[in-house]
Amino acid sequence: MSQNLKLSTLFVLNTLDHDPILNFLTWDDDNMEIRAECTGYLIRAAEDLGLSGNLLSRYLLHVFTHKSNLVSKTMERTGLPPGSSLRQAFYEDIEHLYPLLTQPTSAFLGEKLLDNYEPTQNIYDKTEDFLLPWIEAAQTPRDYAEALLTFYARYGYGDIASYVVFRWDDAADRICGIPHFERTQMKHLIGYQRQKEQLLQNTRAFVDGKPANHVLLVGARGTGKSSAVKALVSEYEESRLRLVQVTKEQLRKLPEIMDALRNYVGRKFILFLDDISFEDSDAEFKSVKSAIEGGVSACPPNVRLYATSNRRHLVRETWRDREQDEIYRDDTINETVSLSDRFGLIIHYHTPDQDEYLAIIDHMLSQKGIHLSPEELRIAGLRWEMTHSGRSGRAAQQFVAHYLGIH
Repeated sequence: MSQNLKLSTLFVLNTLDHDPILNFLTWDDDNMEIRAECTGYLIRAAEDLGLSGNLLSRYLLHVFTHKSNLVSKTMERTGLPPGSSLRQAFYEDIEHLYPLLTQPTSAFLGEKLLDNYEPTQNIYDKTEDFLLPWIEAAQTPRDYAEALLTFYARYGYGDIASYVVFRWDDAADRICGIPHFERTQMKHLIGYQRQKEQLLQNTRAFVDGKPANHVLLVGARGTGKSSAVKALVSEYEESRLRLVQVTKEQLRKLPEIMDALRNYVGRKFILFLDDISFEDSDAEFKSVKSAIEGGVSACPPNVRLYATSNRRHLVRETWRDREQDEIYRDDTINETVSLSDRFGLIIHYHTPDQDEYLAIIDHMLSQKGIHLSPEELRIAGLRWEMTHSGRSGRAAQQFVAHYLGIH
């Protein structure tokens, strides 16, 4: 059977030609060493990826959903279903591979163990979980191909299908998924109702394809600015919103990052610049200004910048800036506010008052099933505040961690 498998004859799935497991299957069936080596590769893949069942078909399904091919890349780049010719080429490739997708693995490698493999640890994969019922119901190669096309249209492929939060990888020049993201829900962030509603309204407009602004969340430390941005993922994940963390050192690459995200027209991206501030001489200062507005290349319609900062204009300001030793004093002021002005929506976070601070503590403790009397809450919370850096959501969270640790 494997002697009839010619990966070089595939039209749009020809990247499979580089897959080590499939390459083994194109060699001589009767070579026991090659079959053993291929079996070893497949078992290692099953253990690393948590694949179970008929291993060869599950492995191929994983490749289809996690590696790029011409069809998945074209659909993600255009936001459109494949054209009739590309679709037909995809059908023919799946038909060519169909025996590998449906027959027991032992028919190719001779090992019954691989027909119903149980890995040491099953690893949940939401993308394959969505796709498996469609695949199992497929009666023909065309049904199988259509199931994959439905998946690509909804989820995309690779990291973009598996994750909702990303970082920019400088070495690979692409976004990489962040697997261990601590999810936050907006309803669990206490206080700042007006600020949260402003943030939600702007983001809702963005994911709905309506005009939306870049956002600057500015104000006191520890007030939940970053948590509010992260909570947007849970709110709008099903609307295809994704979050991309960008460090200050990567700001010079903003045009490159935006160009990369432009190719995912079916997704909406928030570029998250967390806790940033600049000297007015920083090169990154001008990079952000240009990326938001004023550069030759326009900001992609599927990208918005959300930044948090403790500085209202993002730039360090001194009294010397107000001195009139410069001929055109207004030029200095204009340069100072020129970056913050490019954020169409500026949301201010104030230091919580005593009641707000205690309400945050009370809510966090209640989530853990602990209810203090108002007097106990006031005494313990204020004592913690006085021995730390004042009132903030962060101080409240640290108090709760301390309280749970000693009780």
